[in-house]
Amino acid sequence: MTGIATPLAFAATLVALLVSPGPTNTLLALGGAARGLRYSLGLMVAAVVAYLLVVTPLALFGGRFLQAHAMLAGTVKLVAAGWVICLAVRLWRTPPTTGPDRTVTPGRIFITTLLNPKGLIIGLAILPARGGLVALLPWLAGLAGIIVLASLLWIAAGAALGRLTEGGLPQSLRRGAAGYLGIVALGMAASAI
Repeated sequence: MTGIATPLAFAATLVALLVSPGPTNTLLALGGAARGLRYSLGLMVAAVVAYLLVVTPLALFGGRFLQAHAMLAGTVKLVAAGWVICLAVRLWRTPPTTGPDRTVTPGRIFITTLLNPKGLIIGLAILPARGGLVALLPWLAGLAGIIVLASLLWIAAGAALGRLTEGGLPQSLRRGAAGYLGIVALGMAASAI
């Protein structure tokens, strides 16, 4: 658990990981589709703050802590899977809207990102785990920048889709996202068992 030492490898690995589909990105895209780009920027802020809150202590202390408490990692995955299932059920049950959609909120993005397994990967395997907080700060700044870019990409893609569907987020899109989140949650639960 030493992290990735060169800035280029660090950035490339983060881009590949953070641009890939997952629970946070699915919600960011849905938020962009429902609200448009400008009104979804608060969702991006919630994702950045949540990732930083997760990865910083993991990079500084997580490796040693999880070695001493091995069952905790599985428990965290199960809690995360439960949260993603709850999101999927909410998305599935939400009726179509004709006005502003409030299904995806900064709070839901924040909690989803806190529980996102990508945070574990970043904090335990990608961030350099040496030198303390001061040495980690430039890496955290780079991480924050890449999170902003990835979030903007997903929000913009969702906003473009929202413009195509005029008049609200179609129930088929919401249910498709709910189904995808359900599959992600099952995978998370299976990996924890």
